[in-house]
Amino acid sequence: MIGRIFAAIFLLPALLFGALTFESNSNREAQIVRAFDLPLSFLNDAKLQKIISKKRKEYQRHGFFKSLDQAYLFIPMIKDSLAHSDVPDEFLFLAMAESGFSIDAYSRKKASGLWQFMPETGRIFGLQINDYVDERKDLLKSTNAALTYLETLHARFNKWYLAAIAYNCGEGRLFRAIKKAGTDDINVLLDEKKRYLPRESRNYIRKIVALTLLAADEDFMINQEYAYLLNRANAYSIAQVEVARGERISRVAKLINMPPYKLASLNRHLNYDFVPPHDKKYSIYIPYVKLNEFRQNYKPAPLETFYMLHSVESGENLSRIGKKYRVPYKMIKEFNRLHSNVLRIGQKLVIPVSRPLDLKNGKYIVKRGDSLEAIARNFETTVSSLKKLNNLQGNLIRVGDRLSIYD
Repeated sequence: MIGRIFAAIFLLPALLFGALTFESNSNREAQIVRAFDLPLSFLNDAKLQKIISKKRKEYQRHGFFKSLDQAYLFIPMIKDSLAHSDVPDEFLFLAMAESGFSIDAYSRKKASGLWQFMPETGRIFGLQINDYVDERKDLLKSTNAALTYLETLHARFNKWYLAAIAYNCGEGRLFRAIKKAGTDDINVLLDEKKRYLPRESRNYIRKIVALTLLAADEDFMINQEYAYLLNRANAYSIAQVEVARGERISRVAKLINMPPYKLASLNRHLNYDFVPPHDKKYSIYIPYVKLNEFRQNYKPAPLETFYMLHSVESGENLSRIGKKYRVPYKMIKEFNRLHSNVLRIGQKLVIPVSRPLDLKNGKYIVKRGDSLEAIARNFETTVSSLKKLNNLQGNLIRVGDRLSIYD
């Protein structure tokens, strides 16, 4: 227990606030509010204290790190991006306020990802959102986009608390509120009777400050006994590596001896099991501890070695071939870098479907040890579908049987 307490004391500031050190609770609190350009009197804000009290009780029941437990791998990466920007370290908790540190967070207003970007705003700050990727869920790219956006807001409004509020309600909405109030003083803008800002935005800056203050409260954190998580956050982080166009995530996972679903969970910005086919290379994330294995084992391979290869027959077109393999015809066109829809008989087309190499013309040859359940799982279909397609009455299959996979 003593070891965990000391770990909490020394690791928490390093994890959440970098090199910050504090002499006392009052100094710690003062430094936090100053980081947001707020007056010290803001600590006496009644609604701020109410939120702190509410959150303290909530986290005592459920744990402050309920969200961080899902994010221990990528907190170091966020902190590194903060360290290379002009944005204060305390804005780590803006992400916690926005999404609870969930990459999959999605709002009714169509905001998505760790930093809750709307599609239009995400594109403005360089995030790709298309059939293949939604980079609002890309940890590093979305973080850098958010920090650039916050720096832009700070350059316009000159105070970090205003940048945070504008991030929530929009620049135009905040500008009108300041104009109507005749000042950007926080106490005036948060006036409950005048309501210059929406209620959500009035509480937004309070919530971020409250989360930051709680995270810096060593007594509270020691009682939470989450030193183990802090150790994990220091021991593990994410590395960014480049793979060839169209590369399959599941193939990379196999090469670095990692369960495919775990690697996919670090790359939720990808809409499929593969990276986009447009560029020669595309960056993905792997655990840092797997970096050496990746360097030793990964070599780009021709797409036809791990995707299906289709030979065009008479009367076929991209649309018909797409329907056969249940792949959008535009995707087949892009993977094969076709400049038109015209095909020739015998032309070889790479079909971006994750299938074993011995699947030919939509049929699979049963091998020793195979079962319908295993085959269905490998081909992302169901046992009932396989039985229906192959007129099977039971689950018995024999080595050498040719099973239709597609309708």
